[in-house]
Amino acid sequence: MSTTRTDCQGFHRRDVLTIGAAGALGLSLPALLASEAKAAAKKETADKAKAKSVILLWLAGGPATIDMWDNKPEAPEGIRGEFKSIDTNVKGIQVAETFPKFAQVADKATIVRSLYHTIPSHGPASVFMTTGNKPTAALQYPATGSIASKLLKTEVGVPPYVTFGELRNGAAGQAGYLGTGYNPFIIEGSAPQRGEGGKGGGGGFSVRGLTLKGTFTLEDLEKRDSLLRKFDTGFAGLDKSNDLVDGLDTFHQQALEILKSDKTRKALDLNAEKKETRDMYGATPFGQGALAARRLVEAGVRFATVSFGGWDTHGQTFNAHKTRLAPTTDTVLAALIRDLDERGLLDSTIVMCAGEFGRTPKINKNSGRDHWARSMACVLAGGGFKRGYAHGTTDASGMAPATEPVTPDDVAGTIFHNLGIAPNTELQTPTGRPVQIFREGRVIEKVLA
Repeated sequence: MSTTRTDCQGFHRRDVLTIGAAGALGLSLPALLASEAKAAAKKETADKAKAKSVILLWLAGGPATIDMWDNKPEAPEGIRGEFKSIDTNVKGIQVAETFPKFAQVADKATIVRSLYHTIPSHGPASVFMTTGNKPTAALQYPATGSIASKLLKTEVGVPPYVTFGELRNGAAGQAGYLGTGYNPFIIEGSAPQRGEGGKGGGGGFSVRGLTLKGTFTLEDLEKRDSLLRKFDTGFAGLDKSNDLVDGLDTFHQQALEILKSDKTRKALDLNAEKKETRDMYGATPFGQGALAARRLVEAGVRFATVSFGGWDTHGQTFNAHKTRLAPTTDTVLAALIRDLDERGLLDSTIVMCAGEFGRTPKINKNSGRDHWARSMACVLAGGGFKRGYAHGTTDASGMAPATEPVTPDDVAGTIFHNLGIAPNTELQTPTGRPVQIFREGRVIEKVLA
């Protein structure tokens, strides 16, 4: 779940990275014809989908991956950090000693150690990592969850794209040029804790804005909706191009279907899970959110983001890792991968664990690490990705990729390739401008199963 703290640059989770729209987004006729010709030439469809859904475990603030997935125990003092490396259950792959549970499921995951970009600022970097497109003043790109919501068919009665809480930089999780109809449904609350009798002790998850209060029934709501639509019909011709109105209508219809169905409500009821399963994820908002995300994916949700903040460790980074960050992440990531695999869902569900950038190999005077985007890592599992594989390397000090460098748009393009959607698929802005979902993303062939 998202953290309420601000980072070193003063961003709050409610802050929105404002990316203004350029005035002239239209294309000339020759450019439009050229675009259509290019689309026709690339009309071959993507490979058959290997995955149906994505769960993103978002580590907000910039995790020090040099102390996690790309440990450097042989580096000079002042770089190598405090953590030893341990073997995983895959020969030749090691991780930091603070991830013993993940080490036992490494045979089900890919670690990408050569990920990098060039934006060491929280807001824009978050946008790049969650959209697969480098931020530009000309256009606000949609989050990958919004793209999945647009392009993948979702069962009636469940939201296509959900986030547990809000991402710390609002634009990073929003629909951008796709419009408000493809924004995420926000899951609020927390999982009820089991009492001695095995029942929850209050609390619980819910979809923001989707509850019927008091004696107001679904029948009352449908009557009100019918009346509202009669009024709307009279105004329909006033502004047919209004994206906000169209988007709200799409969102409204989805919300009504969710209210009519009990699929989402049942998925968010964690009391239906065995105590052993809930305990495996850990009694933290992050852990119980990840378990709820798994249940939502089972119900048909296409994309779920669960956020865990506090990774902006400019000071006392090793203490933060040992006492809070690593134990929680290790427990949740390992539990989610293991749980999906045991249920036969890992092959159809992509798990991604990442943050907006890494942190400096050099340790600062406050026993912390600062922003560093030139080398970072992420974990990918399931849904068409190799099992038991580490992709790429960084140099001896972890400063930059040494082999097989990849960028956020490559990772996004590969995820959508596995979802059966080609990275060069084109969508349209409200003005009719065709835009590839990932401007520069390419499929990373070596990470494919």
